[in-house]
Amino acid sequence: MADLARHLRYFLVVADELHFSRAAELLGIAQPPLSQAMRRLERDLGVTLFDRLPRGTELTVAGHALRDEAERFLASEQRLRALMHSIRDGDLGTLRAGVPPETPAPALGELLRRLAQDAPGLDVDLQELSTAEQLEQLAAARLDVGLVHHPVDAADLVHGPVTRVRLGVLLPRTSPLARLPELALGQLAGHGLVTFPRSTAPAWHDLLLATCREHGFTPSRIRHARNPEFLCGLVLAGLGIALEQEALVRREPRVAWRPFTGDPLWQETSVVWPARNPHPAAARFAAVAGDVLQARPAHPARIVGAPGPWSVVYNEPGTGDRCPPVLGVLADGAGDDRPA
Repeated sequence: MADLARHLRYFLVVADELHFSRAAELLGIAQPPLSQAMRRLERDLGVTLFDRLPRGTELTVAGHALRDEAERFLASEQRLRALMHSIRDGDLGTLRAGVPPETPAPALGELLRRLAQDAPGLDVDLQELSTAEQLEQLAAARLDVGLVHHPVDAADLVHGPVTRVRLGVLLPRTSPLARLPELALGQLAGHGLVTFPRSTAPAWHDLLLATCREHGFTPSRIRHARNPEFLCGLVLAGLGIALEQEALVRREPRVAWRPFTGDPLWQETSVVWPARNPHPAAARFAAVAGDVLQARPAHPARIVGAPGPWSVVYNEPGTGDRCPPVLGVLADGAGDDRPA
């Protein structure tokens, strides 16, 4: 195909000039190679393209027909090459990507917006999968990239930028521990723990519990929750505390988040993809995901002109009145987030 395209380009110059010497000069080659290329083109097509006359050169009927077709052929070839280059560079095609179920909605929205801006022709097939499910599907070539929780022991995977998020404790705002600005892990002794099932991310699950034990917290009982809403519900029911990132507290105003002294717990996340035959857009996805996750604000952005953020205040029963518990809100600056 390369020889055909080159010969057709030569042919168009000769067809315009109708003079082999001038055409060779314009092409920057000697006349003999040009004449040989045109005779080879005629042999390949099985026709005579030029009437070589003593006083010049004329196009035959086949030559006139080829002139129009050659221009269309070369234009199509150029489009084909551009298309293949776009696919090679990850600008086109479908990228099958996995993300953990707890990935915040703002981060997902920004990730998809950035990818659409950088590669408008790329179709991102985003799937909600645990770390273990993503690793399994990556190994089976049913997924192109995955956003997973570390540690991940897979020598056949390439890792993108690692994002570290500090973990704290989630507990009801009515808990006495919520009155403290920060806690030591050992202060949670005697509490149960609500966390993700081990099967979803075995290595991360084991590391989390090992770190807790090292700092004096061995849960009295472990309950599992796959989604943030269920996790917060178990925490509110007093069935255990949870070790999560601060962003999760925004889902439920009756839950408080407190950091740990010395920040012993960090969750590390990165995009991974196969080292062999990677998708062309894998590295692009990893870079954008790293930027988006690293840039997440510690607190939700405030809308200009809107009140907030809000502090939650409880009137607990049994404090001198017979009224049921009342959930109220105070504008920022009107109170703190401690139980009333």
